[in-house]
Amino acid sequence: MPPRTTPTERQKRLGSELRRIRTASGMSAEFAAGLLGVDRGKISNIESGVRGISADRLRTLACNCDVTDEKYVEALVEMTRPASGWWERYRGILPQGLLDIAEIESHAVRMRGANTVHVPGVLQTSEQAMAIFRAAVPPLPEHEVALRLALRAERQQVVTGDKAVPYVAVIHEAALRMQFGGPGVARAQLEYLLDMSDRDNVTVLVLPFAHGAFPGAGQTVVHIEGPVPQLDTVQVDSSHGPTFLYAEGQLVKYRAQLDLLESLALPPEQSRDFIRDIARQL
Repeated sequence: MPPRTTPTERQKRLGSELRRIRTASGMSAEFAAGLLGVDRGKISNIESGVRGISADRLRTLACNCDVTDEKYVEALVEMTRPASGWWERYRGILPQGLLDIAEIESHAVRMRGANTVHVPGVLQTSEQAMAIFRAAVPPLPEHEVALRLALRAERQQVVTGDKAVPYVAVIHEAALRMQFGGPGVARAQLEYLLDMSDRDNVTVLVLPFAHGAFPGAGQTVVHIEGPVPQLDTVQVDSSHGPTFLYAEGQLVKYRAQLDLLESLALPPEQSRDFIRDIARQL
């Protein structure tokens, strides 16, 4: 397969998984190259996501590395297919990290997250999203704000579309009280959040100020569950763009963190009442 100039996060993830199963079996890169009939340099490129790998070669590698979890192997095979999806329309005109989020979400079977300052992106109104985008430093050109809004709207299909996935959102009281765009926009956002929480696949849990300290304060974290647990991804937001984490220790940490936050938050009905009270104050 020809080399890629810039592999997507999903392509890099596949390469990382192949490196992990090869090294866990004690197989050298040189032996893998001979096994697959490629030169040593191509193994490095495959494991960095720069080059793809055929389904047959992937199965050969997995078999010789004694990987017996067929569901995991078939999920890896699925990742060998060329990247395609609605987000490709934005390639080259928006930062790749935003497209990586959309692609990874499109393969999710379940999502859950925790937000301290913002309402989760997939639950934002376009007016609040616009206010947040316009607060960026340096300021974004208006045409890019429009493109980001369009991408955000299409991303929301992951929880509103025909193949909507279950989504649990823990939202801190601070995020509910932020008035991005002013009181009117903030009130409409809370009303929309209540409407979304009526969906069977969406659960909104509020973490009030009164709970005090909690793990991951200040972070925006999304745990995106893949077709098998080994292919879960944690996305952490920052001012320079998203960071994707999938080492086993990182996944264990963030799963435990989200478990704790969900246990600390108000139950769904109390959370809805809490949101209504804040909306009435605006």
